[in-house]
Amino acid sequence: MLEARHLTKTYATIPAVADASFEIRPGEILGYLGPNGSGKSSTVNMLTGLLEPTRGHVAWRGRDIREQLLDYRRALGYVPEEPHLYAYLSAQEYLEMAGQLRGLPQKPLQEKIEGLLQLFGLHSSRHSAISSYSKGMKQKVLISAALLHNPEVLIFDEPLSGLDVTTAMIFRHLLSELRAAGKIILYSSHVLEVVEKVATRVVILHQGKVVAHDSVSNLRGLMSLPSLEDIFSQLVLQEDTESTARQMVELMRL
Repeated sequence: MLEARHLTKTYATIPAVADASFEIRPGEILGYLGPNGSGKSSTVNMLTGLLEPTRGHVAWRGRDIREQLLDYRRALGYVPEEPHLYAYLSAQEYLEMAGQLRGLPQKPLQEKIEGLLQLFGLHSSRHSAISSYSKGMKQKVLISAALLHNPEVLIFDEPLSGLDVTTAMIFRHLLSELRAAGKIILYSSHVLEVVEKVATRVVILHQGKVVAHDSVSNLRGLMSLPSLEDIFSQLVLQEDTESTARQMVELMRL
């Protein structure tokens, strides 16, 4: 499994993440939630090996990923929040590059690329430069690249960003299929209703600290609240969101 053990990341003297611990087993989807500035991005960067913890560590198969970083990255599929792509490449070229860097044989790689581009509706644009793609099209390329090598661990950071309704529905079903295939999945998002539907458990961060770690159903029962949105509001939000929205409209009328 994938484990975060007392993960802490401090910038100067300010802790972005403070003593976060959780685990994700095969066949589980962990929803990772928190407001802006709560430490989600720092956690994701530590889980992917892009950022070294100040204290604590990430373990995969019982060992610190720093001791086996190359093997761990081979087993990892990652969709970042921001679509950093080589804009001068086409989707076909980008996926070929990603597959070759993963060491995939040419014949199955081409079959996978062809199939994913068809299924994501990108086939007709496969030879166009990524610079000409919409945000949703770029997101489809990133998701395809993360799936190419059949990874054991998948980390999705706001994966629905820019996707149309149909593709978002396909992605939700894809998560269920990946879970059934025994993948280890972390799903970080602001879209609470999607997390509520797909996650087996959730971690809620507030000011860098874990304030909840349980299944959605258990949290509902413990807090006597009907939805994940209500739980999130109770644990994290420090303001009356309805009142804030009302004041914004009042300001518009001045």
